[in-house]
Amino acid sequence: MSQQSITPDLLMQAYRIGVFPMSEHRDDPEIFWVDPKHRGIIPLEAFHISRSLAKAIRRADFHVTLNHDFEAVLDACADRKDTWINERIRSLYIALHERNQAHSLEVWRGDSLIGGVYGVTLGAAFFGESMFSRATNGSKIALAFLTHHLRTSGFTLFDTQFLTDHLASLGAIEIPRAEYLDKLSEAVQSQANIGGRQLPDVASVLAASAAT
Repeated sequence: MSQQSITPDLLMQAYRIGVFPMSEHRDDPEIFWVDPKHRGIIPLEAFHISRSLAKAIRRADFHVTLNHDFEAVLDACADRKDTWINERIRSLYIALHERNQAHSLEVWRGDSLIGGVYGVTLGAAFFGESMFSRATNGSKIALAFLTHHLRTSGFTLFDTQFLTDHLASLGAIEIPRAEYLDKLSEAVQSQANIGGRQLPDVASVLAASAAT
């Protein structure tokens, strides 16, 4: 599909029915739709914080923000040898961010961005698109804070698209497409607000993990 034929509205319609866009690489102008037979999700009540990650969070030598620098997170996610984020995909997600439909969570150490994640919201569903880390545990810290924030903000579905070993170590699971579509249908008919409350603090993130 050509770059120009996909609009932000079409992109949101695609999320509503369970598909998402990718490109082969950053220099490929074509975009294709992906509809996996098995879908990765993070059950919001079952995020796993390992002993080493808990130690890193407890150190609290970082701070976390929401939507503070969406483009920096997007560009950091694309800053790798192989990326599916081409220029059109980049512009589409910036447009969604400007419409309050795409969001980023950033992890900072001082003035340095050391980790982050971005994704799309629709109803009570969060579709995680990509994450990055420039320091040990950067992306894991981002996911720990995001998962807790989504749960307390009324979200019911955290879609990770695919299941990787990295995500599995944090509690992500893989479910069949039919089960995913059932969860998606319920989530998009519900309401949640990612910006409706403050981000959690270190103590609440650790306490939530200990309770699962």
